[in-house]
Amino acid sequence: MWRDWLLLAVFAPALVLEGILRPDLPWRVGAAAIALALLPTLLWRRTHPLAMVAIAFGVTTVVPFVLPGDPCDMVAAMYVLLLTYALFRWGSGRDAVVGSVFIAAKLVLSGVAGTISVVEVIAGFAVMFGVSALGVAVRFRASARARELDRVKLLERERLARDLHDTVAHHVSAMAIRAQAGIAASATQPGAAVDALRVIEAEASRALAEMRAMVRVLRRDQPADLAPSPRVADIEGLAGRFRAGPDVAVEIRGDVEDLPPSVGSALYRLAQESVTNARRHARHATRIEVSVATDDTSVHLRVSDDGESGAARPSSAPGFGLMGMMERADLLGGTCAAGPNPDRGWTVTAVLPRAGAPA
Repeated sequence: MWRDWLLLAVFAPALVLEGILRPDLPWRVGAAAIALALLPTLLWRRTHPLAMVAIAFGVTTVVPFVLPGDPCDMVAAMYVLLLTYALFRWGSGRDAVVGSVFIAAKLVLSGVAGTISVVEVIAGFAVMFGVSALGVAVRFRASARARELDRVKLLERERLARDLHDTVAHHVSAMAIRAQAGIAASATQPGAAVDALRVIEAEASRALAEMRAMVRVLRRDQPADLAPSPRVADIEGLAGRFRAGPDVAVEIRGDVEDLPPSVGSALYRLAQESVTNARRHARHATRIEVSVATDDTSVHLRVSDDGESGAARPSSAPGFGLMGMMERADLLGGTCAAGPNPDRGWTVTAVLPRAGAPA
């Protein structure tokens, strides 16, 4: 990562300058050279944290016993704290235990060799413990966020599966009705049976396409949602739903009648979530514009507000609501993105294929 190379670009000159300008440092040229040689361990601290800790702390433990100085006496050599942090942030439990042995051995043997005092040994253990605790805390937080994101994705997949389930059930019901009608009319009107077969064939093709798009079955520990799946036309209802707050204007352009139900439902969900987020986070917003436009291959959704882009809006990492929207769009082979406008406000854009084919 570029951040790792940036660390090298910062610490390397610092080590050189300290080796040149610090007269009280024993064997300063050699100590600086060894510290520089160990600096590349920062590049692999995420992928091989235990190995990097073993190399850095192993070398700095042996050096004071065979040479007249300790690289860790240098202030710029504090980069070894990043190795300790990485050990507990990205290493396994076994790595943390073994790496802790190397760290403790370094501190204890430095005290035995007399390079640091007993007070400094105790302080060193306290600092290393604090860095280790920080690594564990960040690791726990990252794991918790990853689990929450997985939960959001799973819920969105289940909602999409429920919508697809309702669609498939509709097609199967239509096939059953047409089959019954064809059987009843076949004795007196043979042509009606052929027409019924054509309708059944078309409905079966649609049902098969929807079933291929179904990503997983519904959860069995909750009752099924029997409400009809929303459509693109239902987006217009968002304009009159809210009595307070910014006005919601909806514009639908193009032919949206022949869109697959899965696409129509997804567009409504994306628009609904975007409007909800805008009303919740857009400070001093007076208007929210929802636009749906279609072409020969895709459907484009754009939700924009005129509020202030404050700290409450997502910046670097997407929130759980946006992550669910991105997951739903991706499952249908489309894209979804959000970001601030050049002047003010926030815009969510989504593009879905008209066919609703899964990615």
